Amino acid sequence: MILRLKQMLVKEFLQMLRDPRMRAVIFGMPVIQMVIMAFALTTDVTDIRTAVLDMDKSVSSRELISDFTAGGYFQIVQAAASQGQIAELLDQAVVRAVIYIPSGFEQAISKGSTAKVQVLTDGTDANTTAIVQGYAGRIIQAYSNKKLENQLGERGITPGPVLVETVERAWYNANQESKYYFVPSLIAVMLFIFSLLLTSIGIVKEKEIGTIEQVMVTPIRKIEFILGKTIPYMVTGYISMTIMLVVAFLVFNIQVKGSLVLLYGLSGLYLFGNMGIALLISASASTQQQAMLTSFLILMPCVMLSGFMFPIKNMPALVQHATYLNPMRWYLEILRGIVMKGVGIQVLWPAILGQATLAIAFISLAWARFSKTLS
Repeated sequence: MILRLKQMLVKEFLQMLRDPRMRAVIFGMPVIQMVIMAFALTTDVTDIRTAVLDMDKSVSSRELISDFTAGGYFQIVQAAASQGQIAELLDQAVVRAVIYIPSGFEQAISKGSTAKVQVLTDGTDANTTAIVQGYAGRIIQAYSNKKLENQLGERGITPGPVLVETVERAWYNANQESKYYFVPSLIAVMLFIFSLLLTSIGIVKEKEIGTIEQVMVTPIRKIEFILGKTIPYMVTGYISMTIMLVVAFLVFNIQVKGSLVLLYGLSGLYLFGNMGIALLISASASTQQQAMLTSFLILMPCVMLSGFMFPIKNMPALVQHATYLNPMRWYLEILRGIVMKGVGIQVLWPAILGQATLAIAFISLAWARFSKTLS
């Protein structure tokens, strides 16, 4: 068995790596796509292009504008001349936010009455709008507290102690940089895409070029054929993963906080399950085109229902149950747990159990479906 499997592996590696373009696709494309998508996929909102309509033109209004620019989030790019220009700036997407300070702003503050400030945002992107409004609300609240303390100090009144003080801290990813969330997730996505696509055309390619007939008459057994088709892609998957982890460290400073041995071991479980799905596709398809189209049909739901883009807890209950059949869902939990949190098996065992169950189920189905006969 060992000799037959060795010959099968040699054949697969030679067939897979002899073409320079294929080598570029296997080892280069996942890394390139991960880097490009990591730069493109970000929820960080900085340098918010902002216009100001200051109808008060007072010291207090200028102080408030200065507070907006001091944090580095808001970038004042234009001063609006009138209220009519506000709609024009937002319609043309010249700015994403407008700070409108009406006349009488300083006078209201000096009298101790409510001074109004309006922050208008471009609401086409709900996520960005919510973040911008949150930034603005905190800046205005801090400015209001500062003015209140100044007024009490001028009157000789010492402000009393704050009864409730909120101290916010993110336990993991303290600065809330989206790269620490997206880059590990992109590694999972790239491994899924390329292991599924490349492996799914493995058996189908043999059918199309006619070499499967030669395989049929050899003494090779079913298990040897399946291992010969999966092991090379698992090896290349590990190599691609290693390259992506190195690039993630060098380019994005993403460090693996947990055990590398555990990460590589569970990544093999993930790749093993992916190979099972790919072999199911290969056994069912007659042409490479059919295999690729079926792979793309599976890819999108798996990515969307993995928790990569949207939290699973926010999905309808029926869809949440459907995600249990998605290997990427479990691997993302494992990857984020090891890379970002540094946790081990004692925390990740539910995800490991789900991943292992799916891997065994997919490989078993592929074993049952595959037949060493011509269709």
